[in-house]
Amino acid sequence: MSHDVATTRPGAASSPGTGSTRPPSPAAGTELRPLGLFTLLLGAALPMIDFFVVNVAFPGIESDLDASPAALEMVVASYAVAYAALLVPGGRLGDTYGRRKLFLWGVAAFGLTSLACGSAPGVWWLVGARLAQGAASALLFPQVLATIHATTQGRSRARAIGLFGSVGGISMVTGQVLGGVLVAADLAGTGWRMIFLINVPVVVVALALGLRTVPDSRSASPARGDVAGAVLLACGLTALLLPLTEGRAAGWPWWSLLLLAAACVLAWAFLTVERREERAGRSPLLPPSLLREPGVRRGLLAGAPIFLGFSSFMFESALVWQHGLRFGALTAGLTLVPMGLAQFAASMSAPRVTERLGTGRVLALSAVVQTAGLGTLLLALLAAWPGLSPLALAPGLLLCGLGQGLQLPTYYRVLLSGVPAARASAGSGLAATAQQSGLALGVATLGSLFLALTPHLGMREAFAAVLAVQACGLLLLAVIGLRMPRPAD
Repeated sequence: MSHDVATTRPGAASSPGTGSTRPPSPAAGTELRPLGLFTLLLGAALPMIDFFVVNVAFPGIESDLDASPAALEMVVASYAVAYAALLVPGGRLGDTYGRRKLFLWGVAAFGLTSLACGSAPGVWWLVGARLAQGAASALLFPQVLATIHATTQGRSRARAIGLFGSVGGISMVTGQVLGGVLVAADLAGTGWRMIFLINVPVVVVALALGLRTVPDSRSASPARGDVAGAVLLACGLTALLLPLTEGRAAGWPWWSLLLLAAACVLAWAFLTVERREERAGRSPLLPPSLLREPGVRRGLLAGAPIFLGFSSFMFESALVWQHGLRFGALTAGLTLVPMGLAQFAASMSAPRVTERLGTGRVLALSAVVQTAGLGTLLLALLAAWPGLSPLALAPGLLLCGLGQGLQLPTYYRVLLSGVPAARASAGSGLAATAQQSGLALGVATLGSLFLALTPHLGMREAFAAVLAVQACGLLLLAVIGLRMPRPAD
């Protein structure tokens, strides 16, 4: 087992995939100060906001770059694939070379790739730049929670982790709201490009603050890199997601079917390599033994409907608001404000609610509330399409936000409570990787279903059908929650 060491340089902590399960108290002079925490949270917000910020810019990207709906899916999914595949290796690099250093390099790379996205001359340039942006996110993001663990203790640590969770929840919705504001403002005639270019000055501020305020740490016994596992995971996710996003629009050509078959082979190869690494006493990327833990399996099963449903809803709603209801980018973004506020409030109250009800019942409650929100949205769409106002959508979005706000912190609590103490950092890596993979799969699967149904049923009916599928997933989530044993809470 590795141990975290805080150094006298300003950075750090145990990241998803490595590091100690119980970092020691920070050395004198290396404690995380409020401004350092602000800098870390600012860095953490960038990748989460940029997963969704692009959604409200779809019409502008579509017309400016002559992008097809399938290409727009790739703009979202390429970012998520790189992010998911490289999260754990990014954490291990921080453990080895210092988390402050990797945080700063990741922030700088995020700024450069944002500049590449904002200057994209074509849609496939944008897809490639988003892929690189996802890789930069995977470099910086694991260092944030790791640094908090290594440089705080007691109440300060609990408060910092609570703020980290709240920033995560609100950033997901803030991305589309901010995107709508920036696209509508059309600053200096940049249109949709400003959603990426705005990151550059934020990155400059984060770098300046990070150099002065973020303390450093690293693992005294860093895990050896699982290069084969990282390559197989990245290739497997790509082989799965590329045909799911592009295959439908291309008429399911031979290459798409071949890639789907290859994804199965790559998944088998990945599990084989990880079992071999674990049996040899080395440090696999995602230890297969974790999957034998009942709590871990329950957490992963619960996470599937949460993340697939959330990312697909954000993707589809952006298209429905702008193409179906003819909202402008600003109106489409502001329409989600009730959901974002409700999500933030629910995420802040989730720990107290969980203490009273238990994790299983909180998941079941969140599923019921979110299903009620989807039903309210569906009734509004059926009753007044296409003359709906944002105000008419607010009650349904408010309920959806309340349900979603309870889900993310509870998902991490369920999954990580089932992880043995000696594997806590590996469990964190598994939880984060499953989250990002689920977000990518949601756009690739339910997003593709929506696009496939729209020409035949119309946008309203296609959206209603996908909402029904999401409601079925939430029913599964409720059943999983009710079947969870209370002692695990």
